[in-house]
Amino acid sequence: MIEAKKSGAFEWMFSIFNTWLLRTSFHRLYIRGHIVRTPALYVANHSSWWDGLVAFQLSRFVFQQNSYAMMTEEGLRAYPFFRKLGGFSIDRKRRTEVMASLNYAVALLRDGKSVWIFPQGEEQHVEKRPLQFFTGILYVAERANVPIVPLAFYHSLRHHRKPEWFIHVGDALAISDLAGKSRKEKTEALERLCTEQLDDVRRSVIQEQLHSFTRWDGGVL
Repeated sequence: MIEAKKSGAFEWMFSIFNTWLLRTSFHRLYIRGHIVRTPALYVANHSSWWDGLVAFQLSRFVFQQNSYAMMTEEGLRAYPFFRKLGGFSIDRKRRTEVMASLNYAVALLRDGKSVWIFPQGEEQHVEKRPLQFFTGILYVAERANVPIVPLAFYHSLRHHRKPEWFIHVGDALAISDLAGKSRKEKTEALERLCTEQLDDVRRSVIQEQLHSFTRWDGGVL
């Protein structure tokens, strides 16, 4: 696997560029939910190229965490600069590589870092159901013993030339909060929760009921 190679100086420079990029690429960004500022395992649906950039910005300015993110090996080779931002690879075609990546994530969490995982494994259309989470997310959560924070990312074109981005931050969970006994059952419970959150954001956007959201400019909230 390809390990992260974080650079504080690069993160600082990239955050300036990324703030500009988000502000100029989207008409508005919105966020709602309870903000957790303790190390956690962040879990979100994966529906666009932008997800990693939004996750980086959230980690740095909103959650204020030293965060790492699991990426496909193909994605990390295509965008190697993500290593300097905390990106590390996973190759789902080889079990030994999968286990190496999952154990790397566990080690980071045990060391007080936060980790982002998109358990769909690859980009899927934001409207696709079911989300189909891989059980590796529960393997990491069980061994790291940290809160799981489920997020929903939703993007939409509405009344403007540029799209809008909506973020729902769910309540932090313990593994015991997830229904089921086996890893598979608990993964399915987490998938249902994330699906419900995503569908609720979708309904709010379609019905134009955005009072529960706060506008976010990509910086400190």
